[in-house]
Amino acid sequence: MRSQSNVNHLSDDVIIDQVINGHTSSYAILIERYKSYVYTVALNIVKLEEEAEEVAQDSFIKVFKNLKKFNRESKFSTWLYRITFTTALTARKSITKQTTETLNDSINPFTNQTDQTEQDDQKKFIALAMSRLVEQDAMALTLFYLEELSLDEICKITDLSLSNLKVRLHRARKRFAKELQLLLRKEAVNL
Repeated sequence: MRSQSNVNHLSDDVIIDQVINGHTSSYAILIERYKSYVYTVALNIVKLEEEAEEVAQDSFIKVFKNLKKFNRESKFSTWLYRITFTTALTARKSITKQTTETLNDSINPFTNQTDQTEQDDQKKFIALAMSRLVEQDAMALTLFYLEELSLDEICKITDLSLSNLKVRLHRARKRFAKELQLLLRKEAVNL
């Protein structure tokens, strides 16, 4: 029997081959390897933790069911993110406007004036500014800066051309900076 560390160093392609050849328990390695990335992608689109968890589960199920169809022209992670992206967009459509408004109210850091570390405050302001962006802008920034994917990988996930992606990232950075400035100004006035 292989040790756990040896299994974790197997390439995605080797694990996929194992799963396709009947060793379905090997799929757990891929889930473990990508679960935080999938969840982050989902959360940035649906904005709700419970919904993001469901999107992540649905995405892994879809990938498992279609693993034999994976053509390996792109990396497995790119294919997985693409499925997660489209699954999350579909889920987002089913979330009501009222639920979204309730979420935005509940994460407003201005209503909770407790002692927090400076880092926690920064994370809250960044998350709030990201939540005010349109989902495509938030996704582009997340994939490029947080997930550190290449522009080519993001193009495959989002179906954007390279030039359109560069424009979207440029505009998204500007919108994010503007939203963050507005939030920080509002916080300064409330002090």
